[in-house]
Amino acid sequence: MTNVLIIGATGSVGSVTRQYFLDHTDDQLTLMARNTDRLGRLSDREQAIAGSVTDEATLQTALRGQDVVFAALSGNLSGMAKSLVAAMDVAGVQRLLFIASMGIYNEIPASLGASGNLRNNPMLQGYRAAADVVEASDLNYTVIRPGWFDNGSDTDYQVTKKGEPFGGHDVSRQSIADLVVRLAHDETLGSRDSLGINRK
Repeated sequence: MTNVLIIGATGSVGSVTRQYFLDHTDDQLTLMARNTDRLGRLSDREQAIAGSVTDEATLQTALRGQDVVFAALSGNLSGMAKSLVAAMDVAGVQRLLFIASMGIYNEIPASLGASGNLRNNPMLQGYRAAADVVEASDLNYTVIRPGWFDNGSDTDYQVTKKGEPFGGHDVSRQSIADLVVRLAHDETLGSRDSLGINRK
């Protein structure tokens, strides 16, 4: 059994990943969100904490006793990443799984439409800045770079590493959740690496 903190638990990826943990593991989940009312009914393996990742006191409470942190954030991503990395250092929690985006390393090949790369899409700068913060930390991190996600029920995906060309445009949220669960249960998988994920 693993204790997992899901930050951004009400977002589209966070909510699917939450359910995937419940369906496929016996892990204990702590769900952190600004509005915990949106979480609905909690199972007996879940607890909820209301607050922002930039609220140091709330974050320290959420981190207590955790083995793994999964962060699927929106907003000021680099600021949130800095707060999270600093708090995890204080709490002594090492394993961080952090959602970014494909294209932040200009890794999308021309055959897939290189307009999705950072050099052509300044909107990716926030994801790149956050990834840079995470990668500069001493945590056992994995940055996850999904393609455009959809509601497919498949888990038919491929993973690419940093420095490798990205494999495809889209991926199901279920696939992202499957990868997160695998990473949460194997601290060596994707350790201190950045993994792209796309549908095969």
